[in-house]
Amino acid sequence: MGLVYLEYDFTIKPAQPATDILIAELGEVGFESFVENETGLLAYILKSDWREDILNGLYILQQPGFEISWTQKEIQQQNWNAEWERNFHPITVGDRCMVRAPFHPAAEVEYDIVIEPKMSFGTGHHETTHMMLQHILDMDVQGKSVLDMGCGTGVLAILAKKKGAGPVDAIDIDEWCYLNTQENIERNDCGSIKAFQGDSSLLKGKEYDVILANINRNILMEDIPVYVECLTSGGTLLLSGFYSGDLDAISSKCAAYGLQFEKNLEKNNWISAKYVN
Repeated sequence: MGLVYLEYDFTIKPAQPATDILIAELGEVGFESFVENETGLLAYILKSDWREDILNGLYILQQPGFEISWTQKEIQQQNWNAEWERNFHPITVGDRCMVRAPFHPAAEVEYDIVIEPKMSFGTGHHETTHMMLQHILDMDVQGKSVLDMGCGTGVLAILAKKKGAGPVDAIDIDEWCYLNTQENIERNDCGSIKAFQGDSSLLKGKEYDVILANINRNILMEDIPVYVECLTSGGTLLLSGFYSGDLDAISSKCAAYGLQFEKNLEKNNWISAKYVN
């Protein structure tokens, strides 16, 4: 008998940004796979990790601007890949980069990236990943050392490598993301990228010309001093995973450690900002 999961079927109105916030919050309390659909979101958690009050205190469920209801049922372990295959479509960033799954045909683009995300975050569909890819496309990273912090699927590290960066490191605290990044590195013939499992404590003594960190506001605020310590003179820090209302706080923190704000991209209230040393 396989593992037993609980499936939560959330109906969400309006869908955004509530769905993104809900995914982030559910991930924090133990949910490990998500499938967006026409009515909202399917979220899965191991029955052994579930507790009766697991949804209590979730910020998004308390917000009056959204209607969120859900049902719950028990299911046997299923083919997660089949679930996301039904919902995963290739995306193109800036007409130069395509992010696609292995079962999608290749296209005539400068940078063709094949990602099999499984349960990892970062396919380019989410606004933050898409904007980070845009930033990398706009930058000259040839021969520069790059860190992809909170790498998810490794897609940012892979694009940087395809654009000539090196050496390139990719770090994620989540084991699934770490393993998935390794798989995607091989899938894209980017074997020189080094993947590590862990947090910012791994950065002691490291130095990078470009640091990419697409995580969330709280972790970014905590780790900005660590990133600055690792940044070379004239280096670039790209941050995302936070909302427009958080930009001033993020920029103030960066300024306190000597970084200058250069520009930001915004998409559906999400921000990706560029700072230089």
